[in-house]
Amino acid sequence: MPSGVVIAAPASGSGKTTVTLALLRLLGREGRIIAPFKIGPDYIDGSFHRAAGAGRPCYNLDAFAMRQETITAVVAAGAEDVELVVIEGVMGLFDGAANGQGSTADLAALLGLPVILVIDAARQSQSVAALVHGFRSFRSDITIAGVILNRVASPRHEALLRTALQRIEMPVLAALPAQADLKLPSRHLGLVQAVERDNLELFLDRAADWLHRRLDRFALEQTLRKLTVQTGATLKPLPPLGQKIAVARDAAFAFCYPHLLQGWRAQGAELTFFSPLHDGVPEADADAVFLPGGYPELHAGRLAGNLALLRGLKAAAARGAAIYGECGGFMLLGQSLTDAEGHSHQMAGLLPVATSFKMRKRQLGYRRIASLADTPLGPKGSRFRGHEFHYSVQMGQAAGAPPLFAASDATGADLGPTGCRQGSVFGSYLHLIDRE
Repeated sequence: MPSGVVIAAPASGSGKTTVTLALLRLLGREGRIIAPFKIGPDYIDGSFHRAAGAGRPCYNLDAFAMRQETITAVVAAGAEDVELVVIEGVMGLFDGAANGQGSTADLAALLGLPVILVIDAARQSQSVAALVHGFRSFRSDITIAGVILNRVASPRHEALLRTALQRIEMPVLAALPAQADLKLPSRHLGLVQAVERDNLELFLDRAADWLHRRLDRFALEQTLRKLTVQTGATLKPLPPLGQKIAVARDAAFAFCYPHLLQGWRAQGAELTFFSPLHDGVPEADADAVFLPGGYPELHAGRLAGNLALLRGLKAAAARGAAIYGECGGFMLLGQSLTDAEGHSHQMAGLLPVATSFKMRKRQLGYRRIASLADTPLGPKGSRFRGHEFHYSVQMGQAAGAPPLFAASDATGADLGPTGCRQGSVFGSYLHLIDRE
């Protein structure tokens, strides 16, 4: 197995994504073969990892939503024929689901990898040593092998920070000044997607240069450690929806976990792709259609105007193809979508639901999920783990269509039925990650 490292932070907003991208681009342009991974239910950071890492897919790892055998299989699939694995954490090092499981620290312990802690040093000096000491001693099953100091104000500030960290014998891999042109713009579900950034390559090269000028390469190499997972596990997170699955893929429907698609292929399914935003339609011989999440609320007018798409989805339903929508895909399958300005746009009309982005309410969290009916994903009672994150709302109940799932949160609190199904068409706001 290759060597690896986990890039983590005390809290969100410390700069770990920018540092991870800088490291991926820097090592990649030096000829290192690197596999990127992202911890947690995050669709957007992974697309940046893929761009920074010379096009290698970025796989998600999730200690709450994935079984251990799935994690092992995902790591083995993503790390094949590479020399280095770089894993970006989620939130703060010890933050996870509401029940305390699924943190970056949990993954680091499971994989036997050291942690590099990215610290926002903008408003502290000697206190950084107390912070790092606390994080280092909080759990005995992980190793914080070094720190990267971010947003360092001046040479004097850097000297104060380094002196304090010398007292606890903590290696400093880099001290990075704040750099305004390396800010990543965001919107309601996270960063603006990589596919929407015209200057992405310039950004990644600047980030790599920023890190290269200050990185202690010897100290970095000293932190690396071999992965301790077994290879050979078969990746089977979810049963395939069909034998030939048409998958929507573009800026409106980009929230799709690579391990799910890889798992369907491993189980013998053939995948094709189409773009709802660019007049794409599911292939006529597809026996299943997968509509992942994304940003249909930002493209509602274009989707409503793509009559070929809407007719293609209706034709697929008429011939009995399984059509499954998650979050944004669920919205497309409904009767209408109201955008932020209050304009209602006709959608595919295959499920009796209407959704609105004008009436916003944030729904966020891990989910335990049980199927309320037989579907291609499994018989009634099949159990899954997943995640929910959206601001749009479903307006009213799905008249005449039975619910698809029963859901609870990470602590086991009942959230009631969700989603709906009608004939061979089914969907909900939930993103499935793995079977339970």
